[in-house]
Parts: sequence; C-alpha cells; structure tokens
Amino acid sequence: MTFHDVRFPTDISLGSSGGPERRTEIVVLGSGHEERNTRWAHSRRKYNAGYGVKTLNDLHAVISFFEERRGRLYGFRWKDHLDFRSSGPQTPISPNDQTIGVGDGVKATFQLIKQYGLDHAPYNRLINKPVESSILLSVDGVLKANGVEFTLNGATGEVTFFPSDIPANGEVIHAGFEFDVAVRFDSDNLKINMSRFHAGEIPDIPIVEVRS
Repeated sequence: MTFHDVRFPTDISLGSSGGPERRTEIVVLGSGHEERNTRWAHSRRKYNAGYGVKTLNDLHAVISFFEERRGRLYGFRWKDHLDFRSSGPQTPISPNDQTIGVGDGVKATFQLIKQYGLDHAPYNRLINKPVESSILLSVDGVLKANGVEFTLNGATGEVTFFPSDIPANGEVIHAGFEFDVAVRFDSDNLKINMSRFHAGEIPDIPIVEVRS
C-alpha cells in the first residue's frame, strides 16, 4: 500500500463528520421475512474533513496536504476524535484495556485489536496504525517494557516479544494504546468556491479508510 506515515492536521479533523460504514444485503421473501447477509467482515470508515475547515489558513493547510499526497495516490493517518483509544475517548488508556492473545510458549507476535460489544456478537477491529509512544502492554497483569521485552510495529499494529520474553502457555496478553485510521482522499479534485466559502458554505473534502 502506498502510504505516507503522517497525520492529517488534527485541529481540522476534530471538526469533521463521519464514522463506520458496513455493507449489508437484505432480501425480503414473499412471506415478508428477511434474509440478511454482510458482504464485509470489517467496517470501513468515511469522513468529510470540510466540516473542520473554519478559516482560510485551514483551507490552505488542507490544499497543501492534498497536493503532497497527490490527491488519492498516497494514504495517510487520520485521528478519529470519537474513537482513537483502546478505552473510551475520555477514559485514560490502561494496560488491561484489550485482550490481544493467550501465550502458548512459542508464539511471539500478536496483533493489536479493539473489541466492540460484549454479549451477542462482539466485533474485533484490527488496529494497524497504533501511536507507538502510547502502548501499554501487560502479560498476566505484569507490565512489560517497550523496546526491552517487546517491540511494536507502528505500520501494522503487531507486537513482537523478544525470545526470552515470549509469553508462557496460558498467560494472557493485554494492551492499551491510542491509534489512527489509515485513510486517503476520496477525490482527485477539491472543489472550493471562495465566494461561497466566505458566505459560510462548507467545502466537500471526502476521506475514506483504506485496508491493508
């Protein structure tokens, strides 16, 4: 994937709109009953950065960012201010937020995930763009040191333990972290009418999640 490891201006993304999208097929039978099937195993997030553009300086920053990404060509990081932590958005992260695996004495690499829901059909979202400095990791409740006992791949969200620190059989690995969403612009053309912008019209700046 062609990707620039840089984050879209967070003061602009703070005012954006958007969220997760799913693709569900629904067939209504002659009896009135429905058959429903999902085409996507994972949701895909879409945003509109235009709602966060309040000044000409904001607009210039977006144009500069757009040009450097060559429109839709290069992906980049996006902070979803509603959902960017292993905990809730207003709850500090902890090393016990998410269960990411159980040791078997051999496996060294574990994928960061975030679970949504508890009782009926929990959904595990793969976290591929963690904020490396935020990681808190524990094994059976014992905090581990990044760079000493494990490493984190900020491009994939994979945690790898050093050989001498591989979790033993039955040990539970938990993690807390902040993360970004891998996205790209969803248009090669930014249509901005300056007269309408001064009149309060919001420019259309579509952003869409990209999958690894």
